[in-house]
Amino acid sequence: MPNNLASFAIHADDIQRCRRFYEAVFGWTFEPWGPPDFYLIHTGPPEHPGIQGLMHKRQEPRGTGGPNCFECTISVDDLDGVTDAVSVHGGRIIMAKAQIPTVGVLTTFEDTEGNVLGAMKYEREPRS
Repeated sequence: MPNNLASFAIHADDIQRCRRFYEAVFGWTFEPWGPPDFYLIHTGPPEHPGIQGLMHKRQEPRGTGGPNCFECTISVDDLDGVTDAVSVHGGRIIMAKAQIPTVGVLTTFEDTEGNVLGAMKYEREPRS
């Protein structure tokens, strides 16, 4: 399986304000899923679903370590191999192997430019 971009996450200070913005600007729809203030984002209709999106409350304020970006997750078959390659090629592991029930195993890392990404070994294809 190729290592495709599978998901993106929007970190938000004000969940409802953020939701209203993306609904109005792009017509995206939001589905409550998992913990409070966590949503799946449907970026297209069922016949053209696009990439799976997520939105959740920012865990750390912007400017003090909290991301100010869309955080992308790449679907991988060999999470250990990717984790090793990140370290060997100058990246930094932020969170190693977190099991997300019914979804898969996630590792987050910084690339050489300080961008935060995720690599996930999904249990099944990501929802769209």
